[in-house]
Amino acid sequence: MATDKQQKWNATRLPDQTGRTAVVTGANSGIGLRAAQALAGAGAHVVFAVRDPERGEAAARTVNGSTEVRRLDLADLSSVREFAAAWDRPLDLLINNAGVMMVPQQRTADGFEMQFGTNHLGHFALTNLLLPYVTDRVVTVSSGAHRWGDQRIDFDDLNRTSDYDPRGVYAQSKLANLLFVLELQRRLTESGSRVRALAAHPGYSATNLQSHAASAAARMFMQLGNRFLAQDDTAGALPTLYAATQDLPGASYVGPDGLGEMRGAPTLVGRSAAASDPVVARRLWTASEELTGTRFPQGVGTRG
Repeated sequence: MATDKQQKWNATRLPDQTGRTAVVTGANSGIGLRAAQALAGAGAHVVFAVRDPERGEAAARTVNGSTEVRRLDLADLSSVREFAAAWDRPLDLLINNAGVMMVPQQRTADGFEMQFGTNHLGHFALTNLLLPYVTDRVVTVSSGAHRWGDQRIDFDDLNRTSDYDPRGVYAQSKLANLLFVLELQRRLTESGSRVRALAAHPGYSATNLQSHAASAAARMFMQLGNRFLAQDDTAGALPTLYAATQDLPGASYVGPDGLGEMRGAPTLVGRSAAASDPVVARRLWTASEELTGTRFPQGVGTRG
């Protein structure tokens, strides 16, 4: 009889990806790189969508499989538009993975608060622009942080022009990721598309994302956590890979199955009430359209 450990899903059970194309944002390091390595190893052609092509090329050389590197700066909508305008072929899988975490207060090229602008608005625009080419699914990486402090979307100050709290702003951006997936799936279903939108979170995974926190104390705390508590980035990529390849309902949310969803094998997990509110999801979508100038594409159901 197989042991429970043997039964748990891992990357060795990844289905054959031959003939599929995947775009992974932020694929040059962390869980993005591990996801890219696994998908390419299973036969997919993986596009590294990265801010620094030189670092992307170095990362791609660690991959055993078919890859290419394209520049994408999610903190600059002109870069997002340029990336999307150059896309001209079917895209099976879009993984919205890149992000920033608890950084000092700063602005994107378009004047948005950096965490909300990068983690949510950049991916919102990218997805809408690429969606006419997507044939299977969109996976957006969120975080258990969406629950921090009973988070809500602050529509009166989305760009946090006052009272900037790196931790709270990060949590709001991750809540926005989940609301985006919820409304995207509603629109896909309404349009008759077969494309699915899903979300995943890596639990507590040791990556370089935590090294840019605004607070020195926070950086030290997370360094200790990475060393003694966190799972590695290979394990952290499993929820993303599970969401990307398994037959799951649209709007599903995948995370680790361990205590507090901190580590473990991927499984379907819950989300906060704030992340499940369809009215707020629609309101955030409308606000995001206005901020980015991008819209859900017409006729997407005929292509997905």
